Amino acid sequence: MNYSKWLSMKTLEYRDDVLYFAGKNTLDISKEYGTPIYVINENTIRERYKNLKILLNSEYENNRIHYAVKANSNLSILKILHSEGAFFDCTSMGEIYTCFKAGISPVKIIYTGNMFTDEDFTFAVENKVLINLDSVSQLNRLAKIHDGLGVEKSVISFRINPEFGAGHHAHTITAGRTIKFGILEEQAIEAFSKAKDIGFKKFGIHQHIGSGVLNAQDFKKPVEKYISIIKKIANSLEIKFEFIDFGGGLGIPYRPLEEPLDYNIYKDVVIKPFKNLINSEDIGEPIFKIEPGRYLTAESSILLTQINTIKNNGYKLFAGVDAGFNTLLRPTLYNSYHHIIACNKKGKEPTLTYDITGPICESGDILGKNRELNRLEEKEILAILDVGAYGFTMSSTYNSRPRSSEILINNGKTFKIREAESLDDLLKHQIIPDHLK
Repeated sequence: MNYSKWLSMKTLEYRDDVLYFAGKNTLDISKEYGTPIYVINENTIRERYKNLKILLNSEYENNRIHYAVKANSNLSILKILHSEGAFFDCTSMGEIYTCFKAGISPVKIIYTGNMFTDEDFTFAVENKVLINLDSVSQLNRLAKIHDGLGVEKSVISFRINPEFGAGHHAHTITAGRTIKFGILEEQAIEAFSKAKDIGFKKFGIHQHIGSGVLNAQDFKKPVEKYISIIKKIANSLEIKFEFIDFGGGLGIPYRPLEEPLDYNIYKDVVIKPFKNLINSEDIGEPIFKIEPGRYLTAESSILLTQINTIKNNGYKLFAGVDAGFNTLLRPTLYNSYHHIIACNKKGKEPTLTYDITGPICESGDILGKNRELNRLEEKEILAILDVGAYGFTMSSTYNSRPRSSEILINNGKTFKIREAESLDDLLKHQIIPDHLK
């Protein structure tokens, strides 16, 4: 894949040396709305969802795509995916509440938290949200809450840890004996057996191995282990499954020329083994579920940021911008790569090597290290790519800097979908006790 095609896949192109995103002039956007700002292409989200749905339908039509809300929980994003028919995967009460505010029914939500509190359980049970348990010890507490509220114990699911994990960084690998998530094989039968004894009548099962997997072969061993565990549970306890959930983890190509996830390999190592399982074992007619987040939203968004300082300390060149790790945390937290390009190219000038750095008072506030760019100048605009997942949702007010705004592009028009925070917003929940007034 050449560079122009790679950019085009993300709806980016240069026209007369000006960067256009989803058909809109990025320099015009920055002038109208200011920087830093998240800019989202609605059509990319819709296309990613539709393409994934076509893939699943081609192999097994009884499927559901549960969008991982933690990736991007903006109400407009949720409404876009809801309108396409998506279901939703939530990791907190706040994400469930946000889904409700977006008009999403509880029957379309699965609550896959970890280290659940009784408050978490009560909120989910009262609102009829399916819970995906992370530990055998949580079962008794959940049952007591059902009994206390007088709510029938209907469907329960357990998250299995298949011990084989994968992901773009150690912090995003969610399977393995030393990882906090899920139930290991030796506890799986105990978990489902206790659930039956307590009175749960229907069952689902779930796994998630990590985040940002781009090589589909990485799913092969976890899926094999997962399916072997499912067989043991089904045969030992004569359980039939309402659904089998393979989690998320589908990655996207962050680096130039990187190829996207190979659908054909994904089908071979995930979907076909699932079909073989249900054809060979008496486990019912389960729904096939997956929980992509990044895959649906990451490439939909860019972050526009203005250069405020060009600094040459005699050893290194720095381009200081108005976005920092308070705006986009992933490069600092995970050492993640986000491609950075200028919004106005200057032809054939020789490139220089810059560290793209933010205004945060930390040496780790680097958005891009050793990037080759045409000579940059103060006041110019840069675009940071692929920020639609774990971008704004991980942003903060560190250094008392208000969080940025978000806009959505739809059919050539722009819509503000989040106001930038003000300085007053930083303080509005603080309370000064009388003795300090």
